[in-house]
Amino acid sequence: MVLLSFDIEEFDMPLEYQGEIPFEKQISVSQTGLEKILDLLKKHQIKATFFSTVVFAENSKSLIKRLLEEGHELASHTWFHSEFEEKHLKESKDRLEELFSTHITGLRMPRMMPVSKNAVEEAGYTYNSSINPTFLPGRYNNLKVSRTYFKEGNVTQIPASVSPNFRIPLFWLSFHNFPLSLYKKIALHTLKKDNYLNVYFHPWEFAEIKDESYKLPGFTVKNSGIDMVKRFDDFISWLKQKNYTFGTFQEFQKQIGL
Repeated sequence: MVLLSFDIEEFDMPLEYQGEIPFEKQISVSQTGLEKILDLLKKHQIKATFFSTVVFAENSKSLIKRLLEEGHELASHTWFHSEFEEKHLKESKDRLEELFSTHITGLRMPRMMPVSKNAVEEAGYTYNSSINPTFLPGRYNNLKVSRTYFKEGNVTQIPASVSPNFRIPLFWLSFHNFPLSLYKKIALHTLKKDNYLNVYFHPWEFAEIKDESYKLPGFTVKNSGIDMVKRFDDFISWLKQKNYTFGTFQEFQKQIGL
């Protein structure tokens, strides 16, 4: 099974690089990208999981309702993208359920931040996909964490996929910066080894973000916008040709029985 997921959030990444972007633009950029994602998924008739902040969801109700109506799963990306308190775990879950009358069972922390395992369980989540089991200087040091899913208390941990050898991450930056043929080769090797693939993206990757005022490094905007739409369309078509199935995290959790 291929687990496609999208962290739908206010596009505040320019602020990390001392760029400028007003709040309204943060929301609109992500909304534009989300529309393109939903159109692609509809075209290919496949399901995915969307981890949303409450801030983005409250400002994008029609799009959230659309993704639910089209059979996708909504999960929590906490309340804000760049501010976190432990209480936000339960508060975000409750608010998303209240807004959209759907059962929220999954969590992904913004920027894959570490989070208390007990707090996640106490907030009522049954799975957590907040671990990138690789080493990236200044970001992740999870080489001793299991590459594949595992149970921790009553919560199923579903790390992002990395290659069996050398733990090369298959996250969004790899998709943008590797030659697509190389990314496919690593993804196929991982699928054959693990029997599933967990890869994540963001809606703003599908929007036009090459704006000088954002001050974003080249590696973050390479193959974004229309180029990302084309690459992602190609990637999905390639996986479908190889007869891989696509599903939500909730469906995957039922399949593995954890």
